[in-house]
Amino acid sequence: MTRRERLIATLEGKPVDRPAVCFYELNGLDEKPEDDSPFNIYSHPSWRPLLDLTRETTDRIVMRRACLKGMSPDPLEPFADERSFTKDGSRFTVRTIKAGGRTLRERTRRDPDINTIWVEEHLLKDLDDLKAFLELPLEPVAGSARTKSVLDAEEALGDSGIVMLDTPDPLCLAAELFDMSDYLVVAMSEPTLFRRLLDRLAPFLYSIVGIVSEALPGRLWRIYGPEYATPPYLPPRLFREYVAAYDQAIIDAIHRHGGYARIHSHGKIKEVLEPLHDMTIDGLDPVEPPPQGDVELRFVRETYGREWVLFGNLEISDIENLPADRFAEKIKRAMAEGTAGNGRGFVLMPSSCPYGRIISPLAVTNYEKMIEIAAAG
Repeated sequence: MTRRERLIATLEGKPVDRPAVCFYELNGLDEKPEDDSPFNIYSHPSWRPLLDLTRETTDRIVMRRACLKGMSPDPLEPFADERSFTKDGSRFTVRTIKAGGRTLRERTRRDPDINTIWVEEHLLKDLDDLKAFLELPLEPVAGSARTKSVLDAEEALGDSGIVMLDTPDPLCLAAELFDMSDYLVVAMSEPTLFRRLLDRLAPFLYSIVGIVSEALPGRLWRIYGPEYATPPYLPPRLFREYVAAYDQAIIDAIHRHGGYARIHSHGKIKEVLEPLHDMTIDGLDPVEPPPQGDVELRFVRETYGREWVLFGNLEISDIENLPADRFAEKIKRAMAEGTAGNGRGFVLMPSSCPYGRIISPLAVTNYEKMIEIAAAG
């Protein structure tokens, strides 16, 4: 089978020659080692062997954000005044929004050797900020889908992989407006107000997903954000209220045009597996094992594997730190549990990817082990 055929068959629940192996965010297409930008970690020579391995051997799943032409996928961009500057080698972005007679301010930082964005100041800091934010005239959007980036990626991939459309859910957009502790206090103590926030944000996402899924039917989608309502953050009853009640419309829009809906949720998911099942999803990642998670891959496969494609469940911390022989045992266990009995499909995949400028020889060796063991069957 080609790598693309293997992934499509996995999504469709058809037999495959071996389980697919994906390195998650690493895809061998978007990383540009020749780009000498100070914020491009992949320009360091230590990355080249891993990027070559990714491009040449993995079942590549390339993520593309679901977008409409002529507009940002960020619902707040039309209201924001944004400026960026560099200080001590780091890049800072300050965004201000005027709402309800208040000035809301957010500040982020990007460091040159770390491929992530740190939020130093969140937009909403108290209930008065939230009430002011709710006065913004957020509206559903209309227009045509931005398809070029997806079609170009598919052409570049050829038979080596597929594109996965990517979208946050309403909870993700809402939770990330706050510092984590403030989010939890509001979500727990002000459910009516918090639902008003979700109700304001949801139509924007529903419009985009509906338009894009119609223009690009039959693709895999990733929906991220449900982990904000998993234990120990929130009780399972609020998962149903803040995730299931809103994400089902996204899943329905994807299914309406023959797509596949995969939920992304780190951490402890055992107590929310039943509402996830009720949401008619097609896949779940990364099914983290204890101690990061609270459920074994074997249990999820036995209980829900006939309906779900499972993606996982290797920890990035193990890739970076475990000796190769010990990590090989983790791979073999994931392979055995992810393919045990009858099930729709399994993709061997880590929970995330390294984000530092220099990647160690050990990490490269452990990635190589994933390919080696999966190929051996």
